[in-house]
Amino acid sequence: MKLNLEKDLVALDAETTGLSVSKDRIVQLAMVKIFADGRKPEERCRLVNPGIPIPVEVTAVHSITDEMVKNEPTFSKLAKGIQAFIGDSDLLTYNGNRFDIPLLMEEFERAGLPLDMTGRKTIDAQRIFHKMEPRNLSAAVKFYTGKKMEGAHDAGNDIRATVNVLFGQIKKYDGVDFEEKDGTIIASPIKNDMKALHEFCTEPNEIDFQGKVKLDANGVAVLTFGKYQGKPVAESLYGDKNYRNWILTGDFTVDTKKVIERLVNEYAEKVGTRRLV
Repeated sequence: MKLNLEKDLVALDAETTGLSVSKDRIVQLAMVKIFADGRKPEERCRLVNPGIPIPVEVTAVHSITDEMVKNEPTFSKLAKGIQAFIGDSDLLTYNGNRFDIPLLMEEFERAGLPLDMTGRKTIDAQRIFHKMEPRNLSAAVKFYTGKKMEGAHDAGNDIRATVNVLFGQIKKYDGVDFEEKDGTIIASPIKNDMKALHEFCTEPNEIDFQGKVKLDANGVAVLTFGKYQGKPVAESLYGDKNYRNWILTGDFTVDTKKVIERLVNEYAEKVGTRRLV
């Protein structure tokens, strides 16, 4: 199908050093330019030296290592060429409105070449997907049971609907394998077994429910936010009383606070000092 374009459209995707728009950097940028005049699309894809280390847990996702990018140019050296390729094109991404585009704007700003978004249309395929295929309880009831949910947002109706959705999921996915992002195949994970369902619903590297503390690729508990993002929880907060107290008295869940308290106290006992919290 030919796209109905008023001007050129650039589809882009960035692999990065992490998930922070303001702090992380691009390590790979891929773009496809679809011309409004019908010319053959042009593709660009290259590695970028981010100028900062790539965390091992991030490499585990996109397979790009520090060694692979150490001799590549930085974004600032590529910025003029990238900006020229994009031109005044509209932009197409998948979840780019929240991540790829603002992160790209940050990179251009650091390079001294701001990306002008004035009059530029942005199309986010993920938003189309989520709006057209909603992932709420009413949609789940219709998908898994074939019935329309009545009385949504009443707690009694919602919980009965949730039970029916689970029955439908167990039936629909009986014998269906699941493929992880890294290609690992899990054989028939959805079954009438609460232990199996619990394991499938639980992220193996998450320690607290909010995902503020996770295990990195080496099995070390690290923070996923703030100035110690990606750093070991115990060592970092053991040595920074002010930041530790900010977390323990701040707007974090009781669960997250208890996890951090436990990790810091275990570390304190390990190094031979009294419990700190």
